[in-house]
Amino acid sequence: MKHLLALSLIGFTMANSLDAAATKVTKISKAVRLTLNWKPEPQFGGFYAAQERGFFKDAGLKVQIQPGGSGTPTVQMVASKKTEYAIVSADELVMINSKGGKLVGLFAAYQTNPQAIMTHADRGFKTLEDVFNSEGTLAMQKGLPYATYLLKKYASSKVKIVPYAGGIAQFGASKTHSQQCFFTSEPILAKKNKLNPKVFLVSESGYNPYTTVLVTTQERMNEKPDEVAKVVEAVRQGWESYLSDPITTNKFMVKLNPSMTLEEMNESAVLQSSLVVPAGSKGNDLGVMTVERLTQLIDQLFELQLIKNKPNPQTLLLDRKRP
Repeated sequence: MKHLLALSLIGFTMANSLDAAATKVTKISKAVRLTLNWKPEPQFGGFYAAQERGFFKDAGLKVQIQPGGSGTPTVQMVASKKTEYAIVSADELVMINSKGGKLVGLFAAYQTNPQAIMTHADRGFKTLEDVFNSEGTLAMQKGLPYATYLLKKYASSKVKIVPYAGGIAQFGASKTHSQQCFFTSEPILAKKNKLNPKVFLVSESGYNPYTTVLVTTQERMNEKPDEVAKVVEAVRQGWESYLSDPITTNKFMVKLNPSMTLEEMNESAVLQSSLVVPAGSKGNDLGVMTVERLTQLIDQLFELQLIKNKPNPQTLLLDRKRP
């Protein structure tokens, strides 16, 4: 597989900038913003670890992490320079670039997409296809790329698609009700409410875009390559640190997001580890994005008619010089 590593493959970064990043820098650069697409939770653990454990500061960076919420338009915000860095999904990255945008993916925290479908275990479903080919209801937000993909793949399904209302109230009220979920969120809440969920990752269907992707503009990458290199390296260090010890950073995030308990954050961190570092991954695969996977995603979005033009996958990645 042709890897484009998060830092080591930055072809345009000068050697002396890497030397500077390897040593502690006392001069702090002008603050830059990193805008999240949701609240402080384990899916952003590596970014907060980079802040809380001083990796940004050690690189001479002052990074302001700005929490988001439902509908935070991070992809538009970074494109319009309302934030220097942002978290998006890979399909968002492809779609905005297909319309002429010039954003670049720097680091993909989730190698396996965490979007999933949650059902009741006692229904006995073995596959995602079983969910669609059985009677009942499925709460799913139509129009999202993964939902469009599933509805096309399982076009002859028997399940009734209903609007997704958020939370798990409908799920708890009916044994024949299934719903979309985040692999590390709603299932934990369901178990806490003494329900027995069975979860199927959307990636099992063949649609698996990178998620929690750190992006910036092509312009910033060209004008401030040293800064971009340092941000990516600090993020990589943050995720390595968080994966080995999430509890310290979770305690930090709980103060920022008290709606989630420390116990829930710790459990979520354990669940997500297999999505950040999938089975078979090598140590240097952390944050990797590949041309092959982005090409497949571009083809899928084009076939779904969600994009009219296919962007060059090489332009979506940090290092465009490698094959």
